[in-house]
Amino acid sequence: MTERLVVIGGDAAGLAAASQARKRREPAELEIVAFEQGEYASYSACGIPYLIAGDVAGPAALIARAPEVFRQKQAIDLRLRSQVVSVDTTARTVRVHDWASGADYTEPYDQLVIATGAVPARPPLPGADAAGVHGIQTLTDAMELLRRLEAEKPSTAVVVGGGYIGLEMAEALLRRGMSVALVEAGTQPMRTLDPDMGALVAKALRSVGVELHLGVRVSEFVTSEGHISAVRTTDGSLIDAKLVVLGLGNRPNSALAVAAGIPVGPTGGIRTDRQMRTLVDRVWAAGDVVETFHLVSDRPVAIALGTHANKQGRVAGINIGGGYATFPGVVGTAVSKICEHEIARTGLTEVEALSAGFAVESVVVESTTRAGYYPGATLMKTKLIAERRSGRLLGAQIIGEEGAAKRIDGLAIALWNQMTVSDMAGLDLSYAPPFAPVWDPVLIAARKAAERIEEFA
Repeated sequence: MTERLVVIGGDAAGLAAASQARKRREPAELEIVAFEQGEYASYSACGIPYLIAGDVAGPAALIARAPEVFRQKQAIDLRLRSQVVSVDTTARTVRVHDWASGADYTEPYDQLVIATGAVPARPPLPGADAAGVHGIQTLTDAMELLRRLEAEKPSTAVVVGGGYIGLEMAEALLRRGMSVALVEAGTQPMRTLDPDMGALVAKALRSVGVELHLGVRVSEFVTSEGHISAVRTTDGSLIDAKLVVLGLGNRPNSALAVAAGIPVGPTGGIRTDRQMRTLVDRVWAAGDVVETFHLVSDRPVAIALGTHANKQGRVAGINIGGGYATFPGVVGTAVSKICEHEIARTGLTEVEALSAGFAVESVVVESTTRAGYYPGATLMKTKLIAERRSGRLLGAQIIGEEGAAKRIDGLAIALWNQMTVSDMAGLDLSYAPPFAPVWDPVLIAARKAAERIEEFA
């Protein structure tokens, strides 16, 4: 008897789940239907800032797999512009609104995957819906922004929010020749870093020409004839803005699940086990909509990243298809850049570690990305946070230029395996002058942290 899998969400997590389930079960035994409310599916949202900047040739380059591939080669009935508006877990049905026809209809399921992603924050302020104020969550959002940039050629822009998206969009607009101001409610950009490292990001932003307004919020989007003209902040500043990009973060898009009685956790993300099953029978969830587990803090977190979404969707699909897989959790690794300046972090910041109850020691070292005599060597700073008594690595942050940020991956591996800084100080890392000094910055920082721990002991 044929079983029916319904997937809500046609991006990384949802279609990874559908694809993995299909690999293990033929169409005769598993029918798969996927609903995507937008115009595009299976694309890299992380590439949007680079599309805006001009590094990516066009939107098609961001699409990993065309809808026809899912339909024709994988027998996955992918329906675009089809929004699931409700779920009935007792009847095992979903209610769908077809945006093309305007009709509503009901579809049954035997297994359900919820992969509805995250909802971007949009401030409820005067003028927030004016022409020229753009969110940047989806590929459709990106296309609308590109059309405005090409048609109106605005000269000034304000980016609201100093996180990863805010920084990447500030760079994209700078590279289009615009004057860019950034408004951030915190006293530093990149609040996922400690204040000392965030201050380096602020310095980097100013060095490339971004006008920073820190410690203030937007109080009003000032308009003229329905179009954005300026941004007013809580300190009374009036910033000229022919364009505004919102980068205020997001939260799990779990309203559909909540309405269906599917439990969510303290982060607002859907609760799942390691196999990505929710607490409701035959319902699975994956991607930005779920709550996951931080392997260092031992706390629930909701972290919206395509890497996690793809892995979680894969896990769900394998299990639905009759295999076995688990998602172990996260350590919070992330990387970004603003022009030539690279920014990376993993694990806990010093502030987060203290909040989680750890006694900590932290060190910051300055080194070079290559041998100091080799052309192109630039300065980088590495910060390590370790548990005071055990010496266990708890987190790391890196600020530098080309060749700096990807060193965070080695630190993430050390975190994953609960290494101490003493263990790390002896690691056999690669060395050649074009790639690193004879003492890699990671080794220098680990050795300094180990010495600090020994002094305490």
